[in-house]
Amino acid sequence: MQQVADWQIANFDGLYSDRKKPHHPLDWTNAALYVGMAKWASMADNDTYYEWLKNIGEENEWHLHKRKYHADDHAVGQMYVELFRKYNDEKMIAPTKEQFNFLMFHPSQSALNWGTPYHQDRWNWCDALFMSPPVWAKLYKVTGEKKYLDFMMSEFKASTDFLFDEEENLYYRDERYFDQLDNGTKVFWSRGNGWVFAGLVNIMNELDPQSEEYAYFLNLYKKMAEKLIEIQTPEGHWAMSLLGQEFYPTPETSGSSFYVYGLAWGVNNGILDNETYEPAVKKGWNAMASHVTKEGMLGYVQPIGAAPGKAWPDKTEVYGTGAYLSAGTEVYKLYGGE
Repeated sequence: MQQVADWQIANFDGLYSDRKKPHHPLDWTNAALYVGMAKWASMADNDTYYEWLKNIGEENEWHLHKRKYHADDHAVGQMYVELFRKYNDEKMIAPTKEQFNFLMFHPSQSALNWGTPYHQDRWNWCDALFMSPPVWAKLYKVTGEKKYLDFMMSEFKASTDFLFDEEENLYYRDERYFDQLDNGTKVFWSRGNGWVFAGLVNIMNELDPQSEEYAYFLNLYKKMAEKLIEIQTPEGHWAMSLLGQEFYPTPETSGSSFYVYGLAWGVNNGILDNETYEPAVKKGWNAMASHVTKEGMLGYVQPIGAAPGKAWPDKTEVYGTGAYLSAGTEVYKLYGGE
């Protein structure tokens, strides 16, 4: 984990996904990295990683990214709340609170259908459920103000009612995939469902396990977990199209790392049966670790996209590193690290 974290910091402005310039520091891609990096920072032996994250917040005056309603541009708020927890400096979360207060009083009126105007002002694609809802849950936890939780619950339920397939216990990426088939199978994108699965965990970590809100997320989480161990590949990863292993044999580490994270968390918290789920975690983690180069670069990260595709051993992305670091924190706990 340290090797991967250090390589990523050293190569933070690297060019991945065939782009012409680096991601903006507040972009969702980096926000997913920061989620994992903050988890790693909490278990590292020094504050170097916290300082690196804090510097990003300070340079950007603790603002969220540019689109007021878009979930992707809220995701960096997860890191801000974690830094607030460490440093107890109100300025770290003040802009996020102000923006979310505005959203509550001016909620988007858009439908969740893909073609409607301003449709991505709501969480109408499954990746969004990792990006924005955990920020709302964290704000609720650190402020004690239930309005943040209530707004998040209402929107999360609307998105789930729209995107969740009750037969397969997986999420469609968005409305465009409802009726699509890929080699005869329904299209459930691995990374998209990985975003959701990790998002569920990151939300539940902020809630009272006795609350009805927690029970709602736990129900979804258990349904997904049961499905995920059914469809894990013999090699330990998950296929880019979750139901299409034979058509997508290439490993993919960004979705798979988030599944390892979520499953290990469930075992660690006594939610998932150790005998049933631990072997899947071990196989998954060993598969992920095998795709780290000797320098510390995580390979086989699918480039930016919205559907199953291709991945390569020499292609990485910051969000893959974030997923890997998230997974490592729970795997480390599972095997007696702390």
